[in-house]
Amino acid sequence: MLPLLILGACGDGGRSPWKQDASRQPAAAEAGYLTAPRVLAARTGRSGVALAGAAAPGSRVRLGTPTGEALFATTDGRGVWTVIAPPATSLRLFGLSMTIGDRSVQSEGYLALTPEGRVAQLRAGAGAQVLSPPSRRPIMLALDVDRDGAAVISGVGTIDSDVGLRVDRTAVGGSTVDRKGRYSFALNRPLTSGPHAFEISGEGGEDVIITDIVHPVALDRPFRVQRLVRAWRVDWMTPGGGVQATLLFDPAGPAA
Repeated sequence: MLPLLILGACGDGGRSPWKQDASRQPAAAEAGYLTAPRVLAARTGRSGVALAGAAAPGSRVRLGTPTGEALFATTDGRGVWTVIAPPATSLRLFGLSMTIGDRSVQSEGYLALTPEGRVAQLRAGAGAQVLSPPSRRPIMLALDVDRDGAAVISGVGTIDSDVGLRVDRTAVGGSTVDRKGRYSFALNRPLTSGPHAFEISGEGGEDVIITDIVHPVALDRPFRVQRLVRAWRVDWMTPGGGVQATLLFDPAGPAA
C-alpha cells in the first residue's frame, strides 16, 4: 500500500516535482555514499528528447529500458551529463544509474519519458516526481494509486503559498507549496474504482481534473502503458512484487 505521507522534492528525498541547477553535481558524501544520478532538464527536438542531468564527475551514466536497450553518457568535470533519446510514439521507462570506478548507484524507481519530452521519476510506494518549474496557479501533475486504492497526488504552484485539495467536492486536506514550487497530498482514505473529481485551489486559481480510477492488477510483464484522454497511465511492477499505477497528466493551460 502507498504510505500516507508528505514527501519533498526529487533528488532531495521527496515526491513533488523537481528541477535543479545542473552545475550542482552530486558528490561523495562524508558518510561514504554517492548521490544517485538525476535528470534536471528535457528538451524535444528533431533528433529526439535531449536529457541533461547531474551525477558524480567522471562517472558513466546509463539509462536502460526493461527490454534491454540502453543509452550512455559520461559526466564532465562538473558532473553534468547529456544524452539524446530517439523519438518515440509512446511513453518509455528507463532505469537510471551511474558507475564510477567499481561503484554503481541506481536511482529510485523508473524514469518515465513521454513522446512530448515530459519526465517523471516513478517511485515504489510513493508518488511520482514530475520535472516541472513552479506555476503561478496550482496544477496537478501526477496521481499514483495501488491495488488497495491508497493514492498520492502531486503538482506545482506558487512558492510558499497554501493549497487545498477537494475530492468529489469534499475537502481532504491542505498543504504548503515548498521553496521549489512543489506540493503533494497523500489521501487519507482509499480511492474507490470509478470516476472522481480532483480540485486543487490556492493562490493564482485552481486546477480541476475528472478521471476514472482503476486499481492496478497483476501484470505479466514489467509494465503496461496506456494513453488516456488527458494523461499517460503506467501500470508497473514494484521491486517488492506489487503493482502500482501512475497517471501523468497532460500540461494544463497557462495561468490566468
